[in-house]
Amino acid sequence: MAQTRRIDDFGGVTLDDAAIADAANALAAAERDRSQIRLLSETYPGMTMDDAYAVQAAWVRMKRAAGDPAIGWKIGLTSKAMQAALSIDIPDSGVLLGSMAFANGADIPAGRFIQPRVEAEIAFVMKETIDPARASAEAILAATDYVAPALEILDTRITRLDPHNGRPRTVCDTIADNAANGGIVMGEPVRDLAGLDLRFVGAVVSRNNEVEETGLGAGVLGDPLQSLVWLVERLAAYGDRIEAGQIVLSGSFIRPVEAPPGSRFIGDFGGFGRVSCCFL
Repeated sequence: MAQTRRIDDFGGVTLDDAAIADAANALAAAERDRSQIRLLSETYPGMTMDDAYAVQAAWVRMKRAAGDPAIGWKIGLTSKAMQAALSIDIPDSGVLLGSMAFANGADIPAGRFIQPRVEAEIAFVMKETIDPARASAEAILAATDYVAPALEILDTRITRLDPHNGRPRTVCDTIADNAANGGIVMGEPVRDLAGLDLRFVGAVVSRNNEVEETGLGAGVLGDPLQSLVWLVERLAAYGDRIEAGQIVLSGSFIRPVEAPPGSRFIGDFGGFGRVSCCFL
């Protein structure tokens, strides 16, 4: 069994600026052309997680320079099953951009994504900037404006299996690909946070009226708030932070569900709310 990698084993940046720019440009071309590229971990053997985050940051800079603002963060690989699949024992993170936000009930245009899948999550919207020195569940909850049921749309600009040797992607491929983020659909705000235990917020996710997955918030590192604690600490190591007004997707508590054309998804979170979208 492959050895798992820890939060203090990001490996340092080993790629030079030209390689990082080339990788980011390849991701941008894949998104533009709706055509996946091969694994970056094959193109750049020995790629580290720090390299992967550097590629992600370069891609995000390109998007922002083109007028697509950053609106928050997403946390991925929060379940034991997904971590085991990539031989890692920590989450990863990506950046949410303005173009990724869809209204509740939205029709997703045909061809918008390459290979979309859907996950159920709890979204946080912050009213205060988080001080990394106060990275606790209590401090994060106090800085939260509201939470909401959400569906995350995953998309992969990097192929899931290398076309030449069949090897599956690594965590470095996923991180470089902005943690496979494609879009976000949020439901109505839940503002009464007093006494709300997010561990027991659950969802029934159906596709075309058939239940595909169910799950509880506890599937996200035991508590979605702990997921945000991890993100605060990780961002601080890179000189970033969660800022007031930003959205944070805390991590999925279901497996990804494929979203081919004609798929209508409903995430029923019970008393917590409902969120839906349809892929045309």
